[in-house]
Amino acid sequence: MLLSELIYDWNKAEAAEYPTHAVEFDDETLRDGLQSPSVTDPPIEKKLELLHLMESLGIDAADIGLPGAGPRARQDVLRLAKEIADNRMRIRPNCAARTVISDIVPIAEISQQVGLPIEVAAFIGSSPIRQYAEEWTIDRMLRATEETAKFCTKHGLPLFYVTEDTTRAHPETLRKLYKTAIEFGARRICVADTVGHATPSGAKAIIKFIKQLVAETGEAVKVDWHGHQDRGLGVINSIAAYEAGADRIHGTALGVGERVGNTPMDQLLVNFQLLGYIDRDLTALKKYCEVTSEALQIPIPPNYPVVGSDAFRTATGVHAAAVVKAFRKNDEMLANLVYSSVPANLFGLEQIIDIGPMSGKSNVVFWLERRGIEPTEERVERIFTAAKRSTHVLTTDEIMQYV
Repeated sequence: MLLSELIYDWNKAEAAEYPTHAVEFDDETLRDGLQSPSVTDPPIEKKLELLHLMESLGIDAADIGLPGAGPRARQDVLRLAKEIADNRMRIRPNCAARTVISDIVPIAEISQQVGLPIEVAAFIGSSPIRQYAEEWTIDRMLRATEETAKFCTKHGLPLFYVTEDTTRAHPETLRKLYKTAIEFGARRICVADTVGHATPSGAKAIIKFIKQLVAETGEAVKVDWHGHQDRGLGVINSIAAYEAGADRIHGTALGVGERVGNTPMDQLLVNFQLLGYIDRDLTALKKYCEVTSEALQIPIPPNYPVVGSDAFRTATGVHAAAVVKAFRKNDEMLANLVYSSVPANLFGLEQIIDIGPMSGKSNVVFWLERRGIEPTEERVERIFTAAKRSTHVLTTDEIMQYV
C-alpha cells in the first residue's frame, strides 16, 4: 500500500508556496556553542572530529572560532583551517569578530598562512536597547562598519556582516548599517535573533524586509538567519526565515549556546529533510550529537528528538502492539511510522520495544524473539508478571533473570 494512502498530511492540506532556492547551513558549535557557561571547551582533537562529522552531514559552513579572543582560540582556529585546507574539505570556514580591526587581523594572518579564504563574520549590536546600554551613536556604528568592510576588502577576506539583535532593531537603523556594509564590500549579511525574541511571523517579516533592502542595492548579497532558543522557537523560526527567502541557516549541535542555547542544527537537518527541502544522508547525525555531548561534557536528555535514548523506544502495550504488527508484515517503513512521525531508519536507527509496567504480552514475545529466545508460555508469563509488579522498565539483566 502506498504511504500516501496510509497517512493524510494536514501539513500540506492548505496550498502554500514552497521555497525553491537551495538552503545552506552554517554550524556555530565551535564558536557560539562554546559560549554556553555549562560546556567544556574541548581539546583540538575533538574539534577536528566534530568538523569532519559536519562535513559528512553535508553542512556547508562552520564558524571555527574567534581568534581574537586569545592565544588558545587563535591556535585552534589555525589548526581547524589547516585541516580544511589540507584535506580539501568542502565545508567553508568563517570566523567571528567584532567590527574592530584588531579582531580581524588574526583572521587575515591565518587565512594567508593556510592559503584558504576565511569569511569574516563581523558583528555589531543594532537594537536601540543595545545602543543605549553601550552609548553608541549611529555615526560611530557606521564608521566601524565602513572601516571593517574596507579592511576585509583590502586583505581579500570575504565579509559576512552580522547585526546582533536584529529582530529588535529599527528598520531605518538596519537600512543604514546593511547598505553601508554592502556598499563597501559585504556579500553576505546576517539577521541575528540574538536573544530569541522572534516569532515565526516576525522572522518572515524581517527576512522579507532585508531581502527587499538587498534588492534595492542591486548587488548579489546572500542573507543568513541566526536564531536562539529563549522562547523555544529556534527551529520553527528558522523554517519561517528560509521560507521567506533566507539563504543560509545557523545552528549548533544539540542547540548548545548562551542562556538556553542556539537553534539545534540536528533538529534543523531532521526537519528540513522531512519537509523535502534537503535530501542527504543523515545517518551520522547520532554520532555528531554523541561526540558533541562527550566533547562538551553535556548530557543528551533521554527525550531529545531523534538522538535521545527514548526517541524511538516504547514500553507501552498499545503502542508496542502496533509497532510489532508492522514488523510482522516485514515492512520497516510501516514499523517506523505507525507510532512516529520521524522514520528512524533515515538516521541509521530503529524502533525499540521494551518491557515495563505498561506493557502487554506482545512486548515480551517480541523482545524474546528479537534475541533468538523461544517465547514459551511459561517464560512470557514470568516476565510479564514481573513487569507488572515493577516501577520501571525492566533492564536486560532483569529480564534475563526471568528467562
